Amino acid sequence: MHLLRVVGVRVELPANQPVVLLREADGPRYLPIWIGAPEASAIAFHQQGIQAARPLTHDLLRDVVEALGAKLESVHITELRDDVFYAELRFAGGVSVSARPSDAVALALRCEVAIYGRNEVLDAAGIEIPDEQEDEVERFREFLDNVTPEDFATDG
Repeated sequence: MHLLRVVGVRVELPANQPVVLLREADGPRYLPIWIGAPEASAIAFHQQGIQAARPLTHDLLRDVVEALGAKLESVHITELRDDVFYAELRFAGGVSVSARPSDAVALALRCEVAIYGRNEVLDAAGIEIPDEQEDEVERFREFLDNVTPEDFATDG
């Protein structure tokens, strides 16, 4: 398992498809996972410190977990099968719940828990960005600083 950090979300053009970008904490690989617009907004909201007047889905789930006395310990990106990523929410007491990676990442951010990726997933889907492309990563970070959740709204 490798500890992953959330770099952020962006929209891939021309398909207008949001992607969450994770980076290996102990290595050079990035893990891009294509996600839905609502999950992209939830991640972007949290990263920008935006709080809705009423709890959004991932805020509600965090609050329910806490109200039930459970503790989310970590999130694991466990598998890539047929171009679909799989994740697990790992709770205290050894309880695991299957989840979409987008939901798992949004919840991990809200619960401030670690996100891990299996070696096999990073080997299959991880990409290395050479040093000369680091400026592209810096431009991506600048994009994240300026993107708004409305940028992920869909027209339909």
